[in-house]
Amino acid sequence: MNQHLSEQEIIRRDKLKQLQELGVDPYPAPLYPVTHHSTEIKEKFTEENAADFANVCVAGRIMSINDKGKVFFIKILDAKGIIQLYVKRDDVCAGEDKSFFDKVIKHLVDLGDIIGVTGFVFRTKLGEISVHAQSFTLLTKSLKPLPVVKRDEEGNVFDAVTDPEFRYRQRYADLIINPDVKDTFVKRSKLINTMRDFLNERGALEVDTPVLQSIPGGAAARPFITHHNALDVPFYLRIANELYLKRLIVGGFDWVYEFSRNFRNEGMDRTHNPEFTILEWYTAYKDYFWMMETTEQLFEKIALALHGTTDVQVGENIISFKAPFKRISIFDAVKENTGIDISNMDEAQLFETAKQLKIEVDKSMGKGKLIDEIFSETSEAKFIQPTFIIDYPVEMSPLTKKHRSKEGLVERFELMVNGKEIANAYSELNDPIDQRERFEEQVRLMERGDLEAMFIDHDFLRALEYGMPPTSGIGIGIDRLCMLMTNQPSIQDVLLFPQMRPERLDNEV
Repeated sequence: MNQHLSEQEIIRRDKLKQLQELGVDPYPAPLYPVTHHSTEIKEKFTEENAADFANVCVAGRIMSINDKGKVFFIKILDAKGIIQLYVKRDDVCAGEDKSFFDKVIKHLVDLGDIIGVTGFVFRTKLGEISVHAQSFTLLTKSLKPLPVVKRDEEGNVFDAVTDPEFRYRQRYADLIINPDVKDTFVKRSKLINTMRDFLNERGALEVDTPVLQSIPGGAAARPFITHHNALDVPFYLRIANELYLKRLIVGGFDWVYEFSRNFRNEGMDRTHNPEFTILEWYTAYKDYFWMMETTEQLFEKIALALHGTTDVQVGENIISFKAPFKRISIFDAVKENTGIDISNMDEAQLFETAKQLKIEVDKSMGKGKLIDEIFSETSEAKFIQPTFIIDYPVEMSPLTKKHRSKEGLVERFELMVNGKEIANAYSELNDPIDQRERFEEQVRLMERGDLEAMFIDHDFLRALEYGMPPTSGIGIGIDRLCMLMTNQPSIQDVLLFPQMRPERLDNEV
């Protein structure tokens, strides 16, 4: 690490040394008997129930210090919020040498230090609910000053640090100084728990599948490659867990789901991170029509759980998650937005159409990839309200059952919200002969240079040969859904530790 210290860091290290010389342990044993948090005190305390708050113990990080001589007003940040401490020399040092107050609290305690106090709750003359300290303990000495932010009289931030390089790389500091950041991740946890409850209440079983896979299957994506030393074989970080979950349907489970961490060795932008979270579930004896209805119910429940309404503010738009959602075929979507009907075009015609639309394409792209590019570039961003894009061409969907009534199409939908794909679902292909032919076509695309084409998974084909019941499956992008439900413009804002280039230290050349 970089050891070029700032003047403030040098001063803090000197204070650390002074504390140790005074016999004060700046990093005492971790047990500290916290009894109350800031919000609980401020929400529940009244003069009538003051006796219930006559003996409290609180702890947190110092965010402001107001020195009044023999009295300090200190505001600390705990896991729930900010509360004021009233620290009076004669009370915290009653019956003792007053030097602890003068030497330690007055001169050696800094913003960012973590302290604990015991005392009683009261209301100041200015009406602020505070803790009157009767003991004071330094729990952690902070050696690095926090970035300066502007706060109001209540301690609330009104001029936050917005530099993304700092915020994403030093998320720990970002969480301290920008209180809304913590709220985003609390909502993310609530969102995931709501989804888990929704599935569990309906009888679904949560399972785990391998992250290291010998064949990267279940999606069209470029994988990360690693090496297993003991077996002396290459392994891939999973790009999807689909094929393993469908193996479990073959094995006799009716409904399985997994929140999986997936990895794709592709580009990074405000909606893509190489490591991301997906919820996938598979349900036997269901189809994509049932899946659309179930997805609508789930998204309604999430919006209500997080916001108390199905109307959610996303940027400048109000997104309504009230069912039912609009449904439109991918070909009709392209025609609606370009005036061009691509439904009967062959590969050469699609290639020329893409070029006419000034879409970047190359000869490695097959028919499915060309249709995907045309839709993505001309239509995807137009669907702001939740919309099911349905009935894709078979060339785009190597794991999907052929449409029961529309030749050349498959029973698939993608859910678009605010111009981005949030979910992808099928009536699953369970014909092992058809599936083998689809895999073989993917191999031919790979030979043409398509880096995202699928491998043949022979073990999965063997599983299908035992017989998989009619099944519907879905994948929902948790990170993008969090962006929507917390009104965040970038995927990095809903990941605690997004991927970044390694930090270049000052002493590196």
